Amino acid sequence: MSVMDRIKAEVEGHPIVLFMKGTPQFPMCGFSSRAVQALKGAGATSFHSVNVLEDPEVRANLPRYSDWPTFPQLFINGELIGGCDITVDLLQSGELARMVAEAQKAA
Repeated sequence: MSVMDRIKAEVEGHPIVLFMKGTPQFPMCGFSSRAVQALKGAGATSFHSVNVLEDPEVRANLPRYSDWPTFPQLFINGELIGGCDITVDLLQSGELARMVAEAQKAA
């Protein structure tokens, strides 16, 4: 399976996927940590995460897959939501909570 197929399988196989540096329990950068906190603040009881530091192929190819250059990258229902700043903005507007609730209901 190609790395692009693996990324697609991750994105399509889980309602909420966060490609991040580190893990939700041990984020390895401030942006990833803030994205995890935003998801939790929006009521995400569980979400799938991919540690890009452990998979150099995913780290190198995800920006091509998503057309988004930085990490973390949040996908909900197969759609790229964005990085840390967008995720935090959506939390503050209340929109992230709605998106998370819909994704968890559909799961």
